[in-house]
Amino acid sequence: MPPAAERPELSTTARMAVNFGPLLLFFGASKLGKNLFEAGRLPGLADAEVASAVVGTAVFVVASIAAALFHWAKTRHLPAAMLFTTVIVVLFGGLTIWLQDKAFIQLKPTIIYGVFAALLFGGLLTGRPTLQLVMGDALPGLSERGWRLLTRNWALFFVALLAANEAARRLLGYDDWLSFKVWGVTIAIFAFTMAQGPLLARHGLKLD
Repeated sequence: MPPAAERPELSTTARMAVNFGPLLLFFGASKLGKNLFEAGRLPGLADAEVASAVVGTAVFVVASIAAALFHWAKTRHLPAAMLFTTVIVVLFGGLTIWLQDKAFIQLKPTIIYGVFAALLFGGLLTGRPTLQLVMGDALPGLSERGWRLLTRNWALFFVALLAANEAARRLLGYDDWLSFKVWGVTIAIFAFTMAQGPLLARHGLKLD
């Protein structure tokens, strides 16, 4: 395996497809599952929400595995975060399909956000900001204080996402939760990422 510095990188288009393709397929397949149930094509399932969850999750699991394999084939490397999320998708997705219970796929984001937040807070407590260890080369010139602040901000953001997902899955119907997960969380992550720009600039990020 080549050293990290020599690993080939995915193109921007490929990275977007790997990161967001499975999620978009999950959304589309979930809507398809609901429509098929309402058309009488999935009589073995309990109701439209279960059909939506089972069909959408089945596609999500396959797409997530395919995205991970594609990433590996192109780079001969699988980021730890992608490996972890893929395992969680397969585990909780499998339970969703096997038990025909949408609660498992709805709980999956809570587990992921909680683990990410714990890792980031743990890095801060040990004096080794986790983000710096994982993506130091991606933000050249960022000061130690900048890394600590960025790590803290992302840790708090993941806690907020965890709380939001728990509220959404408990208070919303499955269709509304699905829209929140696919569109609301995606927009929130994009906006939060952009909002870190001033912090990065103040603490030494070098942009060529």
